[in-house]
Amino acid sequence: MKVSSFLDPAVLARIDNLELLARTVVDGFINGLHRSPYLGLSIDFAEHRQYMPGDDIRRIDWRVFGRTDRFYVKEFEADTNANFVVVLDVSRSMDYASREISKFDYARYLAACLSYFSRQQRDRVGLATIAGEVVDFVPPSAKHLDIVLHTIDRAQPRGSGDLAGPLLKIAEAIRGRSIVALVSDLYEDPRGVLRAVSYLKNKGNDVIVFQVLDPAEIEFPFEGPVHFEDLESGERVPVVPELQREGYRELIRAHLEDVSRLLLDNRIDYSLFNTSDPLDHALFSYLLRREKLSRVR
Repeated sequence: MKVSSFLDPAVLARIDNLELLARTVVDGFINGLHRSPYLGLSIDFAEHRQYMPGDDIRRIDWRVFGRTDRFYVKEFEADTNANFVVVLDVSRSMDYASREISKFDYARYLAACLSYFSRQQRDRVGLATIAGEVVDFVPPSAKHLDIVLHTIDRAQPRGSGDLAGPLLKIAEAIRGRSIVALVSDLYEDPRGVLRAVSYLKNKGNDVIVFQVLDPAEIEFPFEGPVHFEDLESGERVPVVPELQREGYRELIRAHLEDVSRLLLDNRIDYSLFNTSDPLDHALFSYLLRREKLSRVR
């Protein structure tokens, strides 16, 4: 499916208001779905799903039929609402940027858009920010979108990127089955990532992992002798990129393949994004996941 409203994160960064940014992305995304010839996801429009034989024809939305030539029935809030919790990694490693936008800001925008979109779907939204520990926790509620957006807006990079401890605490804190979206650079051993995310999965939650990286972390395009600094430890290491580029690319490729394979093999949805990817891509990945979940509920 191609959505024509893809927005450049670097352009979005000029919008100071996080709620306005999220609304801009989500409204454009939904408008793109309206125009798509492949419209048919059962949770589309928050209050509609595709007509099935036996449905009450009085619930058909004829305006949607006029736009799409397909039958959709109106759903009520009880048909669609769920708990949605976004877990946002705010560790110092997320503060890296080789271009206009850092991983931290991209992750914040992504968390805001997912939360705003989920509330449009009439879900109860919540948030946890983590940095080696749980920094903030907002339990899911139909009334918590403003609190979630405010908490995201005031978050600052801090602490380490350890996932296990905070995700275990979040798994214990979440009441009832939820959709949990982890947004992180996942700079941890792949098996450590799986072990940490499994705390959420084993509690019966549906888990979606969004790995966010800077393009330079994938391509290693640097030239000339440079010093690299670990954003979490402060350690500085001299590097000659031309001599180490291919070795680095092989290591990062292997890391990403291991993370993807381990998560997907354990039925944990996984998507990789770099900070130049339009945020609509992430929304569509999430929407596809919601469609899968709606079929098994």
